[in-house]
Amino acid sequence: MPDPQIALMAKKAREIMHNAYAPYSHYQVGACVAAEDDSLFVGCNIENASFRLTSCAEAAAISAMVVAGKKRIKSIVIMGSGTELCAPCGACRQTIREFATSNTKIYLCDSATCEVCKVFTIEQLLPNSFGPQHLE
Repeated sequence: MPDPQIALMAKKAREIMHNAYAPYSHYQVGACVAAEDDSLFVGCNIENASFRLTSCAEAAAISAMVVAGKKRIKSIVIMGSGTELCAPCGACRQTIREFATSNTKIYLCDSATCEVCKVFTIEQLLPNSFGPQHLE
């Protein structure tokens, strides 16, 4: 039986994915982040003609979480409009790392069915990473 919160997060990620501004790649991405208190935050990709200035869905959702005063990710759902699963880019992996705990789960979902296809920890996606503890 699927976790009801993850199912809700997948639905929200799919809904927000359609708000993506992707006139160049035509690849829409949606993300939904659950903070430790289970509050949910969504984001979609926002492209820019100067590609370096493009915002990823994961970064947008994490930014919304931080703006709301939350600092830890309990879980994150990511999906893209293509036929392959959409995994976070390297920059997003580092951003997720900043706010993840060792228990944070990253769910990659099918955008057609909202089905969870893969689950990762940040250590699996970004092994031996640089993080806040290195600056203490």
